[in-house]
Amino acid sequence: MGTLQEGNLYQIRLKGELDKDWLEWFGLGEITILESGDTQVRLWLVDQAALHGLLIKIRDLNITLISVEKL
Repeated sequence: MGTLQEGNLYQIRLKGELDKDWLEWFGLGEITILESGDTQVRLWLVDQAALHGLLIKIRDLNITLISVEKL
């Protein structure tokens, strides 16, 4: 993850294992594959509009969203 970021850090859990190549698509952040086999993404988003835009992309790709948490 970057050192100085504007906005908020979010943790998003997705069903299944996503390849680390998805990091560029998600933006600045990190992807971790959990022991459960699900994917955790932590990334910085500038505002709620950016979060909603990302959630729409996740929906459009038919990726199952487990949770979203503002850290």
